[in-house]
Amino acid sequence: MWATSIMVYRPYRATYHDMCRFHSEDYIDFLKRVTPLNVQTFTKSLTHFNVGEDCPVFDGMFDFCSMYTGASLEGAVKLNNKHCDIAINWSGGLHHAKKFEASGFCYVNDIVIAILELLKYHQRVLYIDIDIHHGDGVQEAFYLTDRVMTVSFHKHGNLFFPGTGDMYEIGADSGRYYSVNVPLKEGIDDSTYMSVFKPVIQSVMEFYQPTCVVLQCGADSLGSDRLGCFNLSVKGHGECVQVVKEYGLPMLVLGGGGYTKRNVARCWTFETSVLLNEQISNEIPYNEYLEYFAPDFSLHPDISTKQENLNTKQYLDYIRQTTHENLKNLIAAPSVQMHDVAPDLLSLENTEEPDPDVRMSEEDMDKRVEPANEFYDGEKDNDKENEGFLDV
Repeated sequence: MWATSIMVYRPYRATYHDMCRFHSEDYIDFLKRVTPLNVQTFTKSLTHFNVGEDCPVFDGMFDFCSMYTGASLEGAVKLNNKHCDIAINWSGGLHHAKKFEASGFCYVNDIVIAILELLKYHQRVLYIDIDIHHGDGVQEAFYLTDRVMTVSFHKHGNLFFPGTGDMYEIGADSGRYYSVNVPLKEGIDDSTYMSVFKPVIQSVMEFYQPTCVVLQCGADSLGSDRLGCFNLSVKGHGECVQVVKEYGLPMLVLGGGGYTKRNVARCWTFETSVLLNEQISNEIPYNEYLEYFAPDFSLHPDISTKQENLNTKQYLDYIRQTTHENLKNLIAAPSVQMHDVAPDLLSLENTEEPDPDVRMSEEDMDKRVEPANEFYDGEKDNDKENEGFLDV
């Protein structure tokens, strides 16, 4: 089934208990209580939970975590209940957060929490990460299990953050060979990236046979990113999404890194169109942020750099061969015994009593779907003005 239309939802807000499905209670309790005004009283906790430099305390931090985590969690529930075939949360994908600490601008690992929800219905979940940084938090969470395979394409070496993701990090115990890492060097472009991405994903699909995919689309792997050193175009980045989509599996698509904001917006707009099978214009339409896209005002500007591509054919051949040999060690796609499914972490239906004093709640408004040619519902309704209706 292919996505042909899009529905936009006001996301569920993850609760303290939702976050504690993966994270420790004392860490989440700290995130809930610390603010810029009281941060001085948490000096020891800041160090303990790695909050400070790369992960600063800011106003509304817990609300921020609640919203992006809840959106990923709701996407997983909708996939589990077959309410959609593809769920998108561009605000999610914070892949560095660990069980007990923040890391690399990531506070709560929405990916792990969403995957735990998907595992209630899916025997094998495949996680693919195309952020320029290694998806260390997700890999660490599932390093010992065969229920989740993590596949990360990332820059590695020269002390590049987070420093993990060597090709020989392959998992342990029951998870041995279920962690796949593709460490790349500076300057990789579209053609060389796809020369390794396509065959690795094909081998993973063949040997692992996942029943669901989570795809993290960090946009810091684009050329000209402020922190990145790859040379992918918006179309090249989007081709990865197209390749994964063509396998026809249920997909949870998430955002991630990206530090040249105008290119992040371009990238995720284009990838939304890819997921919808929609052709969109290269010319960015007028909007209040149009000045940010000067001077070309296009969706696909040239963002390549003069950085040398250090990924030789021999090096990429070695990565492909090593990955394929490791995957051949999987005797068969793992399965699980039948068991009772735990209840969903959230209900897709509103179980609260409606406020009798409110004619239409915000949630009811969000659920309203009207055709594009519906009359404008408000004081500026042209029909009301034209027909001379009087205020009573």
